[in-house]
Amino acid sequence: MAFTYPISKPCLGGNELAYVTEAVTGNWISSQGPNVAKFERAFAEYNGMARGVSCSSGTTALTVALRALGVGPGDEVLVPEFTYVASAWSVTYLGATPVFVDCADDLTIDVTQLEAKITARTKVIMPVHVYGRQCDMTTIMRLAREYGLRVVEDTAEAHGVRPVGDIACFSLFANKIITAGEGGICLTDDPWLAGQMAHLRGLGASEEHSYLHRKVAYNFRFTNLQASVALAQVERLDEILALRAAIEKRYQAGLEGIDGLTLMPPRDVLWMFDVLAEDRDGLSEYLAGEGIDTRPFFIPMSRQPMYFDPGWASLNAARFAATGLYLPTYTDLSEGDQDYIIGRVRRFYGAN
Repeated sequence: MAFTYPISKPCLGGNELAYVTEAVTGNWISSQGPNVAKFERAFAEYNGMARGVSCSSGTTALTVALRALGVGPGDEVLVPEFTYVASAWSVTYLGATPVFVDCADDLTIDVTQLEAKITARTKVIMPVHVYGRQCDMTTIMRLAREYGLRVVEDTAEAHGVRPVGDIACFSLFANKIITAGEGGICLTDDPWLAGQMAHLRGLGASEEHSYLHRKVAYNFRFTNLQASVALAQVERLDEILALRAAIEKRYQAGLEGIDGLTLMPPRDVLWMFDVLAEDRDGLSEYLAGEGIDTRPFFIPMSRQPMYFDPGWASLNAARFAATGLYLPTYTDLSEGDQDYIIGRVRRFYGAN
């Protein structure tokens, strides 16, 4: 159904149309267009990183990042239980094994459980900055140094959180803080890793374009059209983050003190405003009838059919998944829009 207040929509109020028009009129629409490199440089510089390697999605960004680090059959990657399934799939695509770690009460990976999960086969830790909350990277980086592990940050939902791992992978899907419609990007300070990721995402082509491919690679390239949108988005990222911080503050103030609704811990950047709700399904159905879209929380990875573990129900992640949902969160959400949404939530719980 169509919602008056969708869960998300892109904010395209900058130079997106001008840059796309320039790309079309200049006949540069493929991955060879100039805005690809411009976007990679701009986003890397914004995040204080040396190199950016764009990809066709956040999932493919994670895949080339792990592959560049040599992850393959027989290896293990520590992945949160509470994440979107693409985090785990990027490990599985390479024939490696995702080893799941339960979440803490802020939904990020529980660092107190990490060390017990490390084995001789562990190669990478993949923290996920869920819903815009940064993981405890100080502890994660300390453990990585102590055990000789690499760190790939899944930053799909946290543009504006500054990376500290070996590689950080961002999504540019339409519901993310900034977007290209589809797409992703890897950031790293390591020039060799950047070169490997660029080589892998571009069919492993040789520099002389001889059609000689020395390894199996991927066509995960990012087009100049997408890069044109993404470049315009990066130009406004500080503004976008500030507007979204104001949205978080208004939701927080308007939804406090409601019996039956629990507010989650603050976010480092706002991707989605998430809450725990008694009678979540009833609330979601009621809000849908009022034109307001919602989404339930992620399902634990150990409940997914391809990773099923019968002990999933005892997880902290399962407790949150049973009652959590998030409300419409997008940069153009006005104060009036929020007041309407907040009012309908309060009405459902009799909190007017």
